[in-house]
Amino acid sequence: MRKLLFLFAVILIGSNVNAQAVVDSTVKHSPLKTLNDAQYNALLTGNDLNGMDLAATLNHYPSPEAVIKYKHELDLSPIQLNKITAINKEFHRKKLEMGLTIINNERILDSLFKFHVLNNGSLIFYTNRYGLYQGELRNTILQACLATRVLLSQQQINKLDALQKADRRNAN
Repeated sequence: MRKLLFLFAVILIGSNVNAQAVVDSTVKHSPLKTLNDAQYNALLTGNDLNGMDLAATLNHYPSPEAVIKYKHELDLSPIQLNKITAINKEFHRKKLEMGLTIINNERILDSLFKFHVLNNGSLIFYTNRYGLYQGELRNTILQACLATRVLLSQQQINKLDALQKADRRNAN
């Protein structure tokens, strides 16, 4: 019973920290020893450090962020721009939500080990949840790319590929 109460307290504390994390979107030092600063900030801000979009972007399914960046060069119609902006807004919201969820799960895993209150069942539960959340985040990213591609013509896709290739060359 004490372990259940402790676990409930850990979850409650983790939820409170999540609410605070939304206010400050970047931190200088990760409050979690299991995530470095870059990983923690990426989860808070919705940045993809793991290349979760590569299956899509390498096969010409662009992210809505990339399309919006080049909206003028791609000559997007008002309808395209409105739809892609809506996709991007939901895409960003979901990335932030999943980032906080992953941080909270990581915090619980760390606490379970730190306070020696875990067993095989809780370990399996929280590690499987971690995999589930990573999968949900990747699905969010790839779904946004799929939805964006459907709205673009092949000429716009080709133009975007050329623009991104030129940017990569200029960056090097």
